[in-house]
Amino acid sequence: MRISDILARKNPIFSFEFFPPKTDEAAAQLERTIGDLGPLEPDYVSVTYGAGGSTREKTLDVVTRIKRGSGIEAMAHLTCAGSSREELRSVLDRIIESDVENVLALRGDPPKGQTEFVPAPDGFRYANELIDFIRAHYHDKLCIGVAGYPEKHIECGNPFVDLTNLKRKVDAGASFIVTQLFFDNRKYFEFVDFARANGIAVPIIPGIMPITNAAQIERFTRMCGASLPFRLAAELDRRRDNPEAVMQLGTAHATAQCLELLQCGAPGIHFYTLNRSTATMQVLTALRTVGYGNAQTAGSV
Repeated sequence: MRISDILARKNPIFSFEFFPPKTDEAAAQLERTIGDLGPLEPDYVSVTYGAGGSTREKTLDVVTRIKRGSGIEAMAHLTCAGSSREELRSVLDRIIESDVENVLALRGDPPKGQTEFVPAPDGFRYANELIDFIRAHYHDKLCIGVAGYPEKHIECGNPFVDLTNLKRKVDAGASFIVTQLFFDNRKYFEFVDFARANGIAVPIIPGIMPITNAAQIERFTRMCGASLPFRLAAELDRRRDNPEAVMQLGTAHATAQCLELLQCGAPGIHFYTLNRSTATMQVLTALRTVGYGNAQTAGSV
């Protein structure tokens, strides 16, 4: 089923993001995580691409296995990085042949060791070009999602320019937006307000990553340009040598974030799981306990 159709008939929706494993041990961990989270009946799951398209085959394998093996709706990430138009068309053909109906169209990150994005020969520089390509060759066979950045993309110096770039992606044919992680809900609400004021009308799904490790989340925020609110950062620093206390703080903060987001009309929550299940299970179970998760009439920010 297309994610746009799910969004049209249900509110809120919940989804999980995984990344392709690189080792046998990591593969086993992912299988355990899928097994743990499956009973929570996510509306869809997504599977990322590595930098420079480095995990393309594994991404397709994981997406296909989830879709066919578990019956859970799946979305494949697809990036411009490292791929020509012919290679992208081959990937898209395989996605459709696997009965996957959803893609998240991204520019992608440069390969490891490179700081500047360089398009592949006969490739694309921007995600809106990729979306144009998909629509031109596949028409409505695929539902397309895109990424949005409440604190702007780290490579963009001007938040209005970043929002203009997002509108290009939506105008090219994107049906929904999934945001980068954030820890201050005001960032999301302001982002939605500015998006709506600038003609972006599609659903904007907030992306939430429960904190489970202090050093790890600090590294992630540096990489993606997200910020930690001062009080959260101070409490995290106070607990950094106590993993259990960090986990408790992270799940409590994420649960509070999600409750406020949903109460204020967010169309759902997209959980960045890091291929682990405990924190996401705790947060989503808490949301289900207070009544979120059953089919409701659509209508969201």
